Amino acid sequence: MHFYKSLTLEEATKRMESYCAYQERCHQDVIQKLRELRMIPEAIDLIVSHLIQENFLNEERFSRSFARGKFNIKKWGKIRITNELKKRNISTYNINAALKEIDEADYHKTLKNLALKRMSQIKEKDKFKRRRKLADYLLYRGWESELVYARIKELIG
Repeated sequence: MHFYKSLTLEEATKRMESYCAYQERCHQDVIQKLRELRMIPEAIDLIVSHLIQENFLNEERFSRSFARGKFNIKKWGKIRITNELKKRNISTYNINAALKEIDEADYHKTLKNLALKRMSQIKEKDKFKRRRKLADYLLYRGWESELVYARIKELIG
């Protein structure tokens, strides 16, 4: 059991400003953190409002940054990015804005490179099992099934 010295509203606000300045956060992250700090609901509402007014907290900016990062670094497809944003209670409007951050040509090029790289790692000899393994890998990463199967048809036949 953790015993925190209870923070004043001002201390908690400063701490959350730093938390948000370090990295883009969504409302859910901030609320969760404030609950861990044992802040009462009224204080949480005040702090979150302050963070939004002072532009420390901006869900559209968070969503766009999240989508760019997960696509560029983790090579996630749009389905996985969308699902992860939904888990964070991000609005459909902000999810759509986030997906616009991904260039369509880059998206297809990344899928192609990811599929080629994975293909070189699959040692399976059976054609159908190879296709299945590649499909499972790409679908798990959130790539759209029609793009995945078109790419597999191109690579394996």
